[in-house]
Amino acid sequence: MAQPARILRLVPSGPERVALESGQLDAVLDPASGKALLLPDARRALSAVGAAIANGLLAALPREDYRSLAGELEPVTLTVGEVLHEPGQRIRHVYFPNDSHVTLLIMMADRKCLEVGVVGREGMVGIGLALKAETSAVRVLVQGSGTALRMKAASFREALGRSLSLQHELLRYAYAKLVQARQSAACNRFHEVVARLACSLLRTRDRIGSDDFHLTHEELAVTLGIRRVGVTNAATTLQRRNLIIYQRGDIRILDGKGLAAASCDCYDIVRKLVA
Repeated sequence: MAQPARILRLVPSGPERVALESGQLDAVLDPASGKALLLPDARRALSAVGAAIANGLLAALPREDYRSLAGELEPVTLTVGEVLHEPGQRIRHVYFPNDSHVTLLIMMADRKCLEVGVVGREGMVGIGLALKAETSAVRVLVQGSGTALRMKAASFREALGRSLSLQHELLRYAYAKLVQARQSAACNRFHEVVARLACSLLRTRDRIGSDDFHLTHEELAVTLGIRRVGVTNAATTLQRRNLIIYQRGDIRILDGKGLAAASCDCYDIVRKLVA
């Protein structure tokens, strides 16, 4: 077995990180606690030692609270089309997205579905566990591939019981999602499709931190609760204003300020809650 290495700072191209990622090390020594961490725990330690915390909820926690969670957080890759939770099924894991994002869908008896929420790096999947729910009320479908941190439900409950800061952040987030759902209901009833599409594209940009992303006509139709032809017409209007480029599901925001001006005020209302 290779000798444990003391990692003081893990820079992207540093020899310690390269060695750890390539499997040349069997363990690392955590400089904060002095404890040796064996792989795969060593890989998990990357997020706690010298690496930025991409997920907004986790980043808002005091450093010591986050360190107490780090050993239970498992890095995973989420792929478009992957189902994380099904309605009525027991929640076995919670997810904290980094650069991935998922859609929350209400499933109807006739197989139709409606998007009732999206979760990206600002939040978590499985918030029901923090509210004493054991099963999921929605289908959780990966809409944008990327990475996330996953935690077992039992470990999450234990962490929630010992961390007041985690409780506070999750309750704040749950309230923000409640307000967003109410705002979306009013938005869908009173605002025009072009403004709603602009709002949706801005929210996606904020969640993934990029002006370039992929969303099909079908996905946007589910998001907005309209037919695909409505998506085509609204996207064409935004393209004619030189605000976006939309081709075969590939979207690029050209003018963020202009797109914000074209959206309804629901975008700012919700953004301030989750910022």
